[in-house]
Amino acid sequence: MLLQGAQLVGGLILLYVGAEWLVKGAAGLARSFGVPALIVGLTVVGYGTSAPEMTVSVIAAFRGSSAIALGNVVGSNVANLGLILGLTALIAPPSTDGTLVKRELPLLLVTCALLPLALWDGVISRFEGLSLLGIAAAFTAWLVRDGRRSPPGEEAAATMEQAAEAAGAPPGERRAWLVFYAVAGLALLVLGGETFVRGAVGVARRFAIEDRVVGLTVVAVGTSLPELATSLVAAKRGHSDLALGNVVGSNLYNVLLVLGATAAIRPVEGQLAAFQLEILVMIAMTLVGAVAMRTRRTLSRWEGAVLLSSYVAFLAALVVRR
Repeated sequence: MLLQGAQLVGGLILLYVGAEWLVKGAAGLARSFGVPALIVGLTVVGYGTSAPEMTVSVIAAFRGSSAIALGNVVGSNVANLGLILGLTALIAPPSTDGTLVKRELPLLLVTCALLPLALWDGVISRFEGLSLLGIAAAFTAWLVRDGRRSPPGEEAAATMEQAAEAAGAPPGERRAWLVFYAVAGLALLVLGGETFVRGAVGVARRFAIEDRVVGLTVVAVGTSLPELATSLVAAKRGHSDLALGNVVGSNLYNVLLVLGATAAIRPVEGQLAAFQLEILVMIAMTLVGAVAMRTRRTLSRWEGAVLLSSYVAFLAALVVRR
């Protein structure tokens, strides 16, 4: 048991450091070549913060633990909405702008519907994985094009700059060091993902817990810790709107990028009936957040309390079902 615990903790540390270094190196390199901060924030930072989930899911699928890979995606999305967004709203109610409501929210709702459709036949095939990746690529290209066509004002540019710096991409590093950070970060991600999955599978086997439950809880929360830390720090500093964008973007990339890349490399098996409750909770919490953002443009503290309470009830339901 001590070995599995050490693997979980050690793998989580490696995942966190690896993601930090990868984002720092990649974002720093992009800046050094003159890429605007807005584009860095929309692409490098967005993809980099999903690196832990993608690494763990791919490795889990390769090790024959598709349930952990799928549970990681669904559980991370639920944790992002219930735990991260709920806590953020309790600290400092975030407000959203019209761009997020008109652009990201509709696609987020579509991705929620795509997940059960992809699982309808019990497997997410390579073709479906490549299709999800194609949507992710098209969405990213749209963001970049929209950002170039309509440059943000000084306030928006400063906000994006703060988001990039919060992700660990301060300017001024030499390119050689930035390359080292990017390569070393990628290596640490792979090593951390392998170690973390070994620990998670070991815990599941030792206590006779289903891989699905481990993926929905331990793995999902573990890979969401970087987003949790970033969102809480942003909220305490008066930038809770960054936390809101972080959650919405992370949930989009979890389905399109993480699950898409995993299935493209190796088809992900999973029965829709086994994940029915979890997917319904994810859709319901997404709808609650979407309605709140569209109607009031602000997520209040009581709505944050509802999301957080829903997440606690979700965890309790998992324990009872097990």
